[in-house]
Formats: sequence, structure tokens, C-alpha cells
Amino acid sequence: MARQNASDLAHRLAHQAEAVCRHYLSNGQRQGNYWQVGDVRNTKGRSMFVRLKDSPKGRAGKWTDAATGEHGDLLDVIRESLGLIDFADVADEARIFLSLPHTKPEPAAPRQGVAPAPSGSAEAARRLFAMSQSIAGTVVETYLRRRGITLLHGTGNLRFHPRCYYKPDDGPTETWPAMIAAVTDLTGKITGAHRTWLAPDGSDKAPIDTPRKAMGDLLGAAVRIGVPGSVMAAGEGVETMLSLRQVLPDMAMAPALSAAHLAAILFPPNLRRLYIVSDDDPAGDGARDMLIERAKAEGIEAIPLSPAFGDFNEDLRRLGTNALRAGVRVQLAPEDVARFMSLAA
Repeated sequence: MARQNASDLAHRLAHQAEAVCRHYLSNGQRQGNYWQVGDVRNTKGRSMFVRLKDSPKGRAGKWTDAATGEHGDLLDVIRESLGLIDFADVADEARIFLSLPHTKPEPAAPRQGVAPAPSGSAEAARRLFAMSQSIAGTVVETYLRRRGITLLHGTGNLRFHPRCYYKPDDGPTETWPAMIAAVTDLTGKITGAHRTWLAPDGSDKAPIDTPRKAMGDLLGAAVRIGVPGSVMAAGEGVETMLSLRQVLPDMAMAPALSAAHLAAILFPPNLRRLYIVSDDDPAGDGARDMLIERAKAEGIEAIPLSPAFGDFNEDLRRLGTNALRAGVRVQLAPEDVARFMSLAA
């Protein structure tokens, strides 16, 4: 139904291609049978071409950016030019432009278009996650497997976005593939998101200055992997915790994304034992000590887990799964060895 609805809206917009371009790509101008503009985000320039009429070369409304190779239809123009994430918002904006009836009841006040979510807000994080897709078969899966991470069950809070915006300190906005991690509170509500921009082939992180960034409300929240019970592990990085999960596949993991946020993570109500994975640096040591104090104050046993090298992903890649398992085994409470490593070789 959604695909049919999108196709119908794109077709109707194509009949008014020039009007769409004048409205959403106002920094461009008509050149023959094309609308020419800098890019789909309405930047001034001449590298993007939108076809205004059907021809043997293509349908009206189709566009290509010669500088980046991006292409799409007029729904993409609406989405990108307004900074929208959810398709429902894109479709509503298209209906407003086309003066079509809404599929939902009209709001009490006339709607003037869907406002973009404030940059870096929790709402922007929720929209970004909603626009992303499963990591299965994507460069996110390729990237994780190249780092030795192959157990990806229960990772629904990780998704893939093929063209995630990256804004360098200076220069134009870029788009790169990205791993999107949902940051949630104890009820499962998304309060933020973490982006890891990747090389297009998934071989490594993207060659940019800051390939990892978080957004939204992060304090007390975490990227939750698995369902927490009486025992869980908390740490800083997503890849670090996924690496630990290679040898503790049934233990819930909670990457908090930074030392400061690790120290402030909220405890699930049924938690009785917490394994703390901190980076080997002053910030990590401080987060570990603070978290131990907070856990003890709530009657939760806190046990630090230490990697042999810089972090557990480095251990996994340099030493292999069996050595990582052996190194973790001796740090666990005996009952957790039986519970979480009983099927391990």
C-alpha cells in the first residue's frame, strides 16, 4: 500500500514538475526541458538536473546530480529540501502541495507544511531511525563482520542508512552510508541516535574527520542490545559491546556511547549484577568507579571486565574468539560462566 501510494504521489507530482521545482528548489532555474540547481537540498549551483517533461530519455520528475551520482524522483526532492525523515511527513507535504485530501483527519488549524525536526533533537533522531533499514545484507553487516562481529541476533536497534548527512566543520554537507544505533530509555522509547559513517564498501569507517556522532537526549539512556534481565553488561562503544557479545551471546549489552554517559546509565528494575566495560583511560576509569558506587548504592553487584588490549574489539581481532572467551571467563561470576558460556567451546 505504501509503495503504491508513493508511486501515485510521484506520478501526480511529475505532472507539475516545474511547479514542484520552483517551490522546493527555488535556488535553481529552468534550462530548456530541465530544472538546474546545485543539489537536492536546494543549494545554489548547476550540477543537478530535474527532467520537466517526459521524453525517450526518461520520465518527468526524475533527477540526477552529476556531481555525486545521486538520483531520485520528486518525493525525494520534497524530503531532502525540507529535511524530512518519515515518509508519512513527505507524503503529507506532497498532498498539501497537490491539494489532495489527507489520509488522516485534518488538524484543527490549517497546516502550512511539516516543519523539519530541530537539528540534533530527539525527534530528529527518531525520524532518522525510522528512515533507516535493517542491516542485513548491507555495508553495516559487511563492516561489522570485517571487525570479527558475526553474532547479530537481537540487534534491531542497529540499522542502515544509505545516505546519512555529515556536516564537516567547514565545507558543504556530505552524504555517506551509516550505521544508525537507536538510543533508548528503560521503556524502549527512542531518545537519541548514534551515527557511524562508513566507507561505501563497508571496509572501514568513512574517511572523514569525525566518523562517529551522537544526537538527541542521551543522559541515562543507551543502545540496548538484547533484553536485560537480572544480569547485563554496560560499556562505551557499540563495537566493543558487540565484540563481548561474541562470547556472551545471551547476555544483554548496553553501549552508553561515552564515558560520561556510561557513568550516568540508568539501571533496569530487575538488575542484580552489572558487568562494567570501560576504556583504558582516565575518563573510562572515572566512569567505572562512579558506576560501581551507584550500583552498590542500589544493591547491584558491579564487576569490571577488562580487555587484554585497548578494548574487546581489539582483543577479538588480534586474539580471536577462543582467546577472548578465555580472557572473559575468568572475570565472570561462576554462575554466569555456566549461564552465559555453557554452549561455548
